Amino acid sequence: MLRQVFDPLHLQAATLDVVSGSYAPSSLLLSRQQQRLARLLEVAHAGSALYRERLGKNRIGAADWLRLPPVTRGELMDRFQDWVTDPELDLESLQAFVSDPERVAEPWLGKYMVWESSGTSGSPGIFVQEAQALAVYDALEAVRHHMRSPGVGAFGAFSPLELMGVGSRYALVTATGGHFASVCSMERLRRINPWIGASAKGFSIQQPTAALVDALNDYAPSMLATYPSAAAMLAEEAEQGRLRIRPRCVLTGGEALSQAARARISRAFGAPVRSSYGTSEFLPMAWECAQGHLHLNEDWVLLEPVDERHRPVPPGEPSHTVLLTNLVNHVQPLIRYDLGDQICLHTERCACGSPLPVIQVRGRRDDTLRVPGRQRGQSVSLLPLALCTVLEEECGVFDFQLQQREKGTLVLRLALEGAEGQAAIERCREALQAFAIAQGAQPIRVLGEAGCAVPRGRSGKACRVMLAN
Repeated sequence: MLRQVFDPLHLQAATLDVVSGSYAPSSLLLSRQQQRLARLLEVAHAGSALYRERLGKNRIGAADWLRLPPVTRGELMDRFQDWVTDPELDLESLQAFVSDPERVAEPWLGKYMVWESSGTSGSPGIFVQEAQALAVYDALEAVRHHMRSPGVGAFGAFSPLELMGVGSRYALVTATGGHFASVCSMERLRRINPWIGASAKGFSIQQPTAALVDALNDYAPSMLATYPSAAAMLAEEAEQGRLRIRPRCVLTGGEALSQAARARISRAFGAPVRSSYGTSEFLPMAWECAQGHLHLNEDWVLLEPVDERHRPVPPGEPSHTVLLTNLVNHVQPLIRYDLGDQICLHTERCACGSPLPVIQVRGRRDDTLRVPGRQRGQSVSLLPLALCTVLEEECGVFDFQLQQREKGTLVLRLALEGAEGQAAIERCREALQAFAIAQGAQPIRVLGEAGCAVPRGRSGKACRVMLAN
């Protein structure tokens, strides 16, 4: 058995830090934040040629780090070898590694966990995590993600034993087949902890809905984690009586969760719905309290809401984008990284009592497409994340917009031009048509338009799957 990227001493220290920080005064959180930022700047200057250029010979310190120009994913990936602090990390080798789905959660060089982004901002990335960073992510997930409010205990509706996998069955419904952060994280924990291995299971949202429903009915999870669009689709299956699971909680993330969707999902399953906010760049950024507010883990991650010229926006106002600084990952420093999400940061203290700030996330809100089913009068739902995964994983296309023009007609717009664009359209057409048929739909038409500028919203991300206006 391969050695896993896990350090129990780091996890113990991180857990104690996260627990104490959950109730610490704001001044103590700020002190920890600044200490970690100063250390990150030191590591980046010493080990990353790219950041050494940006920080300069005099090394910008934590007091004036805001003078650093933002970086983008494309820039970092183009200069991968200059970016990382470990010269053993080679981009070409890592790309070959993540192209093999059989190697999901396999340690890289015996000491790193590697995952890939989904490419929703048009440029997929590869992110490398060391044991120290993973320990912090694990501690934040175990403590704060399950915290409801200081008055009801750290674990809310679940006991510590349940969170370790005893007496619970955890179902993750997501895009499988790739080295995505959620899939890698779950598989890593399954291999580390035999309790989790026996009580956690992943389910692909790309399989036909009927097959997914049957698999979930057989597994009967007590916790269900998925994307809001998938949760809404499963709620409809529950309302129709086909999905008969009774989870104690539904956890959502990866997409924006509307109040209407939250209400429907909660009503269909008779369970609370809890949201979280995380990305490939920092997996557990924010957790939801009993008041329904997302709290930013600002002792470990910095978010700067900025306008289109990267100037700070006042609290309570939506940003054009947000700059992320990861305070724990030292092998791939992320300092003032343009994440592309639109958020609002609030300074008022939450009624739950947490000292951590409240944020609202206005991520992309792709649409679920409904096409005619093979049975008369029936429609079939095509989930946006599943459609995006088909185009990314099967066709190698990341910068696109897919729009439903008529009931059975989709229009695919690609930035690729010429023969390359036409070849990509043909690959995507075949894959989308096969996917729709596998879901139980009638044959669909897919019209292609190459050489198009893919529209992007204020967040900087494309609305990639949408209904016609």
